Amino acid sequence: MNQQQKTFRRIITGHNSDGKAIVVSDAPPTHTQLVGGPGGPTFFEVWHTLETPVLIHGQPAEPDEKGLILPPPKNGTRLRVIEFPPEGEEIRKLTGADAAAKFKSMGDEKASTSNEAAPHPLMHRTKTVDYGIVLEGEITLVLDQEETLIQAGDIIIQNGTNHAWANRSGKTCRMVFILIDGVYT
Repeated sequence: MNQQQKTFRRIITGHNSDGKAIVVSDAPPTHTQLVGGPGGPTFFEVWHTLETPVLIHGQPAEPDEKGLILPPPKNGTRLRVIEFPPEGEEIRKLTGADAAAKFKSMGDEKASTSNEAAPHPLMHRTKTVDYGIVLEGEITLVLDQEETLIQAGDIIIQNGTNHAWANRSGKTCRMVFILIDGVYT
């Protein structure tokens, strides 16, 4: 995918001093990170909230966070876009330690559930409800005992399940994710 295709706008609204709705910011996301080097996914961190209900500010400031963190803040939410390149042999050959290192680079080493019997080396689980929407391309959702192909326009509601994403299509897949902090019952 070329750089022009990767760029998208993040438009943040707020209120002026008279309480009228305005655009506070209109620019690409400021936090972008390639995970795992060439051939790895690119994360575009769009926004996150620190609590629910969310405190609505007239002039919302960029959420302050250092580096990439996989889950949302405790009691918060996270919005991100991920571009998954086609999966190569280097992914399929990852060891459990390699997978844990990749998740550590995303701020959540304990999310990795990789082991020899896992259906995919990047299996992971977070205490979140995730809404995933495929914007472009297609990707395979790998679960413990089954897989399903997800295509542009499809929506996934993931309820804290063990999973991995496998792009076997030969083309980049772009997805948007809304992650909501959760608790297992």
